[in-house]
Amino acid sequence: MSSYDHLKVTHDGHVATVEIDRPPFNHVSVELMKDLADALETLDGDGKTRAVVLCSAGKAFCAGADLVASGGIAGSGMGGIGSLYDQAVRLYAIETPIVVAVQGAAVGAGLGLALVGDFRVAAPEARFTANFVKLGFHPGFGLTHTLPRLIGQHRANLMFLTGRRVKAEDALAWGLVDEIAPLSDLRAAAGRLAQEIAENAPLAVVATRKTLRSDLAAAVRAQTMHEHEQQTLLRATEDYAEGVRAVSERRVGNFKGR
Repeated sequence: MSSYDHLKVTHDGHVATVEIDRPPFNHVSVELMKDLADALETLDGDGKTRAVVLCSAGKAFCAGADLVASGGIAGSGMGGIGSLYDQAVRLYAIETPIVVAVQGAAVGAGLGLALVGDFRVAAPEARFTANFVKLGFHPGFGLTHTLPRLIGQHRANLMFLTGRRVKAEDALAWGLVDEIAPLSDLRAAAGRLAQEIAENAPLAVVATRKTLRSDLAAAVRAQTMHEHEQQTLLRATEDYAEGVRAVSERRVGNFKGR
């Protein structure tokens, strides 16, 4: 198994666990997403992995992109946010079923990352946020396709247009998560669900999953292209600069519509 800067990959029989560990908040970067896609593609082809648990270290599952840090995603040395979405599409092309364990905040691109999985197990402390409008920004990571597909258009609209935080119990009721488990049992609960998948005939599981997901990767690719165009336009606005400041200062943005 290859070595990754912010990932740890372990095996328990036919179930692999991929842990993201990028302190303090597991912010996404092009490099991290590339490593994650590389790791999952390797597991796809290793001949033994039949299900994956995707989890992260620390209190936050993934706090999205660090837009406050110098350059943020746009300043990445690997081509910026468009390259990030190229890696996101690779994640949707993975053939092995993925169970995501969400222990805390899944924000923005972190919510997008959680939706890459087939199933989500959440701790009561988990929170799910599509907070892009609070940043003066447009949703990304394919969320405008994947979130409505999962919870319905109306509830997705509510999350997108308010930027509100959705608690674990509401996420369960909406179908955003499949199970709530105590924080102390979260990874074990995700592992049990992954094992329930892994004990079945692997060729049948992969074939059935392909049928169920249909052209999901292609749809996400098309949607991220549109999202990226809108983000590029909005990144040049005063509202975007104010939104990034407001979120970093934990206050409501003073938006001017320009």
